Amino acid sequence: MQVMSTLTVGAIGDLLRDWRQQRRLSQLDLALEAEVSPRHLSFIETGRSRPSRDLVLHLAERLDVPLRERNALLLAAGYAPAYRETQLEAEEMAPVRAAIDKILAGHEPFPAIVVDRYWNVVSANRPALGILTDGVAPELLASPVNALRVSLHPGGLAPRIANLAEYSEHVLHRLHRQAIMSGDPELFVLEKELRGYPGVAPERAAPATTAELLFLPLVIRMTLEVRFSFFSTLATFGTAIDITLSELAIESFFPADEATAGALRAAWG
Repeated sequence: MQVMSTLTVGAIGDLLRDWRQQRRLSQLDLALEAEVSPRHLSFIETGRSRPSRDLVLHLAERLDVPLRERNALLLAAGYAPAYRETQLEAEEMAPVRAAIDKILAGHEPFPAIVVDRYWNVVSANRPALGILTDGVAPELLASPVNALRVSLHPGGLAPRIANLAEYSEHVLHRLHRQAIMSGDPELFVLEKELRGYPGVAPERAAPATTAELLFLPLVIRMTLEVRFSFFSTLATFGTAIDITLSELAIESFFPADEATAGALRAAWG
């Protein structure tokens, strides 16, 4: 029994240290931020002290640990998980589904999608479906449909993206940052896969400026004569207490010029 207890304490210490180092904080930085004793924090990380349940959650909040990984921290410390994970199709999530449908419909005639943490499409409005499926290889549209693969794969939208090199780097910079912030190895695997596609930079470029992150357009050749130009915003449910909801994001695309706006209104207005 004593061995099991020691392993649990050591596990939570290792995990907290990993998250602290990912956030590039010293022990003193985190101790000051969380208003705990640096000595106590050091004892926790080295396995000499077991943190209380409340302290685990407090440190996780200060480290901006995702809800799924907060449950992992609690389990490593010997406590029950604090956050539930409810399938989006469950009856109790009906208000969430209704809200998502309202947001997507309200953004028409402009495209918008809802994705999970791996960028699999959960829902999309009519303009988004029309653009994301037009000319795309059937295998890329098999469930789960991954928005990044559809965008950057040579069998997807990539051959029609006029600024593929710049746009792909913009997208992959965002994905890389998400992978670092979440600590999810599958996101790093996805980034590596996408960087292997033709026309996509194989290595990360210098970090984009704030303006580039916000306003780098996506330019898609719809026909020889028609181009759609978009910029997008990404919104998350920041106050979510359910893991499923906390991992959803809504990407809303806005026309970057009047020609695109007019064409979208004509098609889906």
